[in-house]
Amino acid sequence: MAALVALGAATPVRAQVALITPELLNHHIGVLADDSMRGRATPSPEIEQAAQYVEGVFRRAGLAPAGEDGGYLQRFPVGSQGVVSGTGPNVVGVLRGRDRRLAGQYVVVVAHMDHLGVGRPVDGDSIRNGADDNASGTSGVLALAEALSGTAPVPKRSILFLVVSGEERGLVGSKWYVAHPTVPLDSLAALVNLDMISRNRPDSVYLNGWGKSEVADLVRRLAAEHRELGLSVGPDEEDRPVTPQDSDHWPFQRLGVPYIFFYTGEHADYHRASDEPRRADGDKASRITRLAYYTLLELANAPARPAWDPAARQRNVPDSR
Repeated sequence: MAALVALGAATPVRAQVALITPELLNHHIGVLADDSMRGRATPSPEIEQAAQYVEGVFRRAGLAPAGEDGGYLQRFPVGSQGVVSGTGPNVVGVLRGRDRRLAGQYVVVVAHMDHLGVGRPVDGDSIRNGADDNASGTSGVLALAEALSGTAPVPKRSILFLVVSGEERGLVGSKWYVAHPTVPLDSLAALVNLDMISRNRPDSVYLNGWGKSEVADLVRRLAAEHRELGLSVGPDEEDRPVTPQDSDHWPFQRLGVPYIFFYTGEHADYHRASDEPRRADGDKASRITRLAYYTLLELANAPARPAWDPAARQRNVPDSR
């Protein structure tokens, strides 16, 4: 793909959804998981390159910067055993909502752009590219930024686009954001997480958060309404009544933010050098991203915030126990 899609005047939903193509997802995955990115470890020069790439897409999409000091970046310390070994980047942008009453509320879409860097060679390959984990989810967020920013009318609520690093080191970037938010935490209405969306069966996607809030009910309805996506949704077999600390939704759901986590399951290339762009299914990733588009748009335009299932909230949100 020679260049990113250029966005002009705002256009209706159908035209914007059509921008989320397999070619676009494959392009972003190919850039982020290229050997030159050397696995995007946190910290590293390559994770900084990935952050610059994400920032560039946010700028071209016309998102307002929502990081620190008027920019898109938020930095956090990275270390071990109490010693700081450098910093990592989060990239934050906002699509401002149009409704004066609701624009101060945010629907969050998050993905992590980091992976495991360079390890011991396997069959001569030492670069753990992380194409599925999680260049695929990051690519989905980039495609969503381009598509949603051109949608007419603009959503009522604001949409916060958050691409973090340090996930593979224990959700460091997302935990830092929650501890140092750039928008008020009580303004977060819901969250959509994209992590590993390009592998396994082409017609299915797991919903981590199934049965925990009205967000899961919404996604189930949207998948049924949009049969053209060819996606069946179901509960994530790795999900638990108490959410495990397995991806970047966790720090937010601990605050009481209703969430959904789109995920297509582990595979033989998970955390291995063989998780390369050629193995990613850009068509599946694009269809999941389209489902995420419909989800975000409906969450951003709904009259009320989505509600938790009371029992699930009691198990998962400390202040409700």
